[in-house]
Amino acid sequence: MLLALNATLLVLVALLAVLYLPVARERLARHRRRARRVRPVDYDPGRERRAERRARALLRSCLSEEDWEVYRDLGFVRVWGGRDGAGEPSYAYLIYPHKPIVAYLPGSGTLLNEYCVTFEDHSSPHGSRLPDADDVLAKWMALSGDEKALIAEANMHLPGRQLDPQLVRRDLRRLARHERERQGAHQRHLDNVHAA
Repeated sequence: MLLALNATLLVLVALLAVLYLPVARERLARHRRRARRVRPVDYDPGRERRAERRARALLRSCLSEEDWEVYRDLGFVRVWGGRDGAGEPSYAYLIYPHKPIVAYLPGSGTLLNEYCVTFEDHSSPHGSRLPDADDVLAKWMALSGDEKALIAEANMHLPGRQLDPQLVRRDLRRLARHERERQGAHQRHLDNVHAA
């Protein structure tokens, strides 16, 4: 009787081992994968501020003084598009951080399209969103370097899909006022130089 009980127990242990072995192997493999993962860097609340400060310095070094002042004062950048027969820009773009690029007609302010493009930060351990100035710089570089390729790859929408057209028109008025003030300051400077 004892021999039969021991044999039954041995068969039962063998069956359980056969059934449990794949589960044990999977758990061990999962544990090893977790152990190999890079441990996340401790969160640093100042990281985003420092990244934005560096991004703004880089953007400033790439833009003209006038374009930098527009970004600094108004929060967006204008990029001129193609030229008409008289050499005047036939359209332009407004580049906002983390928003679609907006095409418009400079003379009338008519909004043409919104172009949705994204540039991600694959080096950040805390997410893929670029600092605001880096996002603007990436869009500015892409438009300045190969406008047609960027526009061809972008998701195009009619105005108002993601940005309120009234807010964009307000920004165009703010841009025009900014340019008038800058031109007036430049003229006053020239008048003072000639008067001296």
